[in-house]
Amino acid sequence: MKKPQTIVLIHGMFVNNTSWQEWKTYFENQGFTVYTPANPGHEGAPAALRTNIHPDLTKTGFEDVVMNIVKLIDTLPEKPIVIGHSMAGLVVQKLVELDKAYAGVSIDGAPPKNVMPPFSTIKIVWPAINFFKGSTPFLGTRDWYNRAFFNTLSKTEAAKAYDNVAVPESRKIGRDTVLKSFSTVDFSKPHRPLFFIAGEKDTIFSPELTRKIASKYRDAASIVDYKEFPGRSHFICGEKGWQEVADSILNWINKLN
Repeated sequence: MKKPQTIVLIHGMFVNNTSWQEWKTYFENQGFTVYTPANPGHEGAPAALRTNIHPDLTKTGFEDVVMNIVKLIDTLPEKPIVIGHSMAGLVVQKLVELDKAYAGVSIDGAPPKNVMPPFSTIKIVWPAINFFKGSTPFLGTRDWYNRAFFNTLSKTEAAKAYDNVAVPESRKIGRDTVLKSFSTVDFSKPHRPLFFIAGEKDTIFSPELTRKIASKYRDAASIVDYKEFPGRSHFICGEKGWQEVADSILNWINKLN
């Protein structure tokens, strides 16, 4: 299979596709065609979405997110390299499992249903999946984002980051990753190359959890690589030094056959 020149960047929960703008430019400057689709119900400017909740947001579940990307991929001339952050790291695993990608990169990725997260993960994401809140949308407070995303940033940097990226979220997405069988991953089947990236200071999905997910793959002939970046939070794709992370991905892509 010829190495593609197409990349799909997939955003996770609590942000939308606007968070990938610098990454899009970075990979386009390397000669790639880059797509940054918004997940269903996440289209628009973050500030506007915080003021006016998208009518489709709370209807959106995890499978809707995956199939939205599948729909895009099926229009492309080649299987792309897919790169996803947070919940979208699990989307990447599903796309690779569905044979929709040439290769996949999971950055601070969420665990599939069949990998138990630690209590620290459950504690910090509970407000976003809270089963007692029905179908209401979740919008994290500045304090929540500061603890969950921006814990390595200064107060000024964190305030600016919140204004730039924070969006309301569908509780159904997170709940589906816990409850729906679609959110399981078959770790036994052969698969295209996968690269797992972790941030040392990530308070949502720790490096230990990322290593645990990566270690579950059992096909000896399939590539599974792992890299941890010191001092990085869950906001690894937006905080200072994001270019180093992008460089590591580019180097990994260039080494693929």
